[in-house]
Amino acid sequence: MPAAPPPDFAAALAAGPLVLDGGMSNQLAAAGYDLSDGLWSARLLADAPEAIVDAHRAYFAAGAEVAITASYQASFEGFARRGVGRAEAARLLASGVELARQAARAEPGGRRRWVAASVGPYGAVLADGSEYQGRYGLSVARLAAFHRPRLEVLATAGPDVLALETVPDADEAQALLEVVRGLGVPAWLSYSVAGDRTRAGQPLAEAFALARDVDEVLAVGVNCCTPQDADRAVALAAEVTGKPVVVYPNSGESWDPRVRDWHGEPTFRSARVRGWLADGARLVGGCCRVGPDGIAALAAEVAVGKSRG
Repeated sequence: MPAAPPPDFAAALAAGPLVLDGGMSNQLAAAGYDLSDGLWSARLLADAPEAIVDAHRAYFAAGAEVAITASYQASFEGFARRGVGRAEAARLLASGVELARQAARAEPGGRRRWVAASVGPYGAVLADGSEYQGRYGLSVARLAAFHRPRLEVLATAGPDVLALETVPDADEAQALLEVVRGLGVPAWLSYSVAGDRTRAGQPLAEAFALARDVDEVLAVGVNCCTPQDADRAVALAAEVTGKPVVVYPNSGESWDPRVRDWHGEPTFRSARVRGWLADGARLVGGCCRVGPDGIAALAAEVAVGKSRG
């Protein structure tokens, strides 16, 4: 008889590595959707929710076990700029969790699949590339006031975990950690980094340490960075926090926010997974420009690692 599925996300994480999905935006763009709107992929929560379900299903079919919702760039302020009222904006925010659940239910095989509600940084709402720099000129209290309403909506929607992701600044991480306490939903904290520092320039060791004693945070790590920077960050996150590590870098290409395009050559290789797992990673996947093929190769490496373990 097959083993019963773990009762919750924390238990699943303790049982072994889990495979995250890849980039939502590149999957939607490949399907022909225009993401030039300030809401980016979150626009399709209203305009084409079926496209989001299809994107999640493509990653589940490739071997992903955790879907990250399309709420990265979603906010009350962003929806308001499109004339969407607060009640409808809350509904759209929460709908991302249900769309991921729909995709999970539609996949065959009986495997448990998990939903992570994406919480992007303040800079993502500005839609001007600020999330790659941090340092918005806002206090920790102001950042907490911005994040609290949408975190409360997403927590109420019932995800398995909150993905506090692409955080460029330790000050913003402090605000997010303040808000996540007491919400009743576990979280991971994932920084966007350059070398051994946050995008805002703080030492990564100090940034990781902020989450060390926060019980709600199940994993700490990096995303939306180069694979090379991810290689260096995984062991540091494990050493500083003593927690499982989450890692999902970009393809290795570089985003130019001025022309809104990618350039360079991909350096994302599934073979890197072996090193990440050895250094403490337990949530592994891809971010921008990593599609289902990349996740399928990564999932195969994770499966080999589990069989050896």
